Amino acid sequence: MKTVILIPARYASTRYPGKPLAELTQKDGTKKSLIQMSWEAAVAVEGVDAVYVATDDERIKSASEAFGAQVIMTSDTCENGTARCADALANSGLEADLIVNLQGDAPLTPAWFVEDLIAAMKADPEAQVATPVLQCDPLTYGHFVEDRKAGRVGGTTAVFNAKGHALYFSKEVLPFIDADKVPDQDIPVYHHVGVYAYRPRALADYASWPVSQLETLEGLEQLRFLFNGATVKCVEVEGKGRVFWELNNPEDVPRIESVLAELQD
Repeated sequence: MKTVILIPARYASTRYPGKPLAELTQKDGTKKSLIQMSWEAAVAVEGVDAVYVATDDERIKSASEAFGAQVIMTSDTCENGTARCADALANSGLEADLIVNLQGDAPLTPAWFVEDLIAAMKADPEAQVATPVLQCDPLTYGHFVEDRKAGRVGGTTAVFNAKGHALYFSKEVLPFIDADKVPDQDIPVYHHVGVYAYRPRALADYASWPVSQLETLEGLEQLRFLFNGATVKCVEVEGKGRVFWELNNPEDVPRIESVLAELQD
């Protein structure tokens, strides 16, 4: 099974323009761009045949090629990362049995998150789409609640059934928990990790479907799959002591930098 990772990246982010080129301070005091950190996270994944940055922006293309990445140029009309992956696959001549979308705002994604996702897809040939979920630790849950209280859009939560099939994804903190009922551990809130794995047909189907109302309201691309009756498999991954956080807002930069400062060599 040929597996490739695509890193969709756009410059014109509504909440954080120029986000892929934002620089973060590393543990040794040097700085790296978000897109470089995401690419380094992708190339660390075992069992992958190739990694590409998918973008429509020449600034991101130049920066990516400067640190050694292969780049696929895509249409400037792609409305989200999944659409950009579909465009890259359809128009570049790229052939693959499994396409992984590692979004360019998740540089803290551990390699084993993606490896577990690939393994789950290989073990279940009926699955058309899969995505990892991570049970929130108290720190991450606190960030979620803090963001919503401040009116900021933070990470995404996932709710799924006993088979691991997604019921819903939201930028609200779901399920809702009364403040006096939040447990000290085993918090029943799952952080949706910004990684997807698709069969080629799933990407083609996605590109053929109109944008759904839920997708528009939440701003979550994966809701188009659910709206059209597709099964999205949630693969629970282990944090192994690592804090996972995406860069959604400028306020997330110090959060991520604090995690980087504490990472083991």
